[in-house]
Amino acid sequence: MPTRMGEAPRPPVVLSVEDHTRLVALASVMLRRSPLVAQLLIEEAGRAEVVPAERLPAGAVAVGSRVEFRDAVTGEARWVRLVVLPSKADIADGRISVLSLVGAGLMGLSEGQSIDRPAQDGRLRRLTVLRVEAAEMRAAAASRSTVLA
Repeated sequence: MPTRMGEAPRPPVVLSVEDHTRLVALASVMLRRSPLVAQLLIEEAGRAEVVPAERLPAGAVAVGSRVEFRDAVTGEARWVRLVVLPSKADIADGRISVLSLVGAGLMGLSEGQSIDRPAQDGRLRRLTVLRVEAAEMRAAAASRSTVLA
C-alpha cells in the first residue's frame, strides 16, 4: 500500500481475528467523529495478517497489551496499555484507546518496528515499539493451547 508523502514504508502488522473484527467495526463508527483515526484503523486492518489469537506472535501489540514505545519527536520512551474505548483510557494511569492516533498506530506492530503517524497538529511522528507484554487473555489462551498440544 502506498505511503503518504514523507512517510517511511509501513512495517507488516499482525492482528488477531478478534482485534481485526473489533477495529473494523470501531472504524466504521468513528468515520464521522474522527475521520483520520477511522482511516488509519481501516488502512491498518486492511493490510494486516489476521491470525487466531493463539497464533499471534510474542511481541505483537494487541488490545490489552502493555507496550513500551519511543516517540521520535520527543525522544521519550513510555509504557501504555491499549484499551478499546476512550472511556476506559486514562493517560495518567498509562491506558490509551486504540481510537487515539498513537493507539491506532501501535496496533499490530511488533517489537523493534517503527511507524510514522500523524500527530494532532498534522506533523508526522515516528513511533517505535521497544517492548510488548502480552495481554492477559492472549497469554492465558497460549498457555491453554500449549497444555492441549
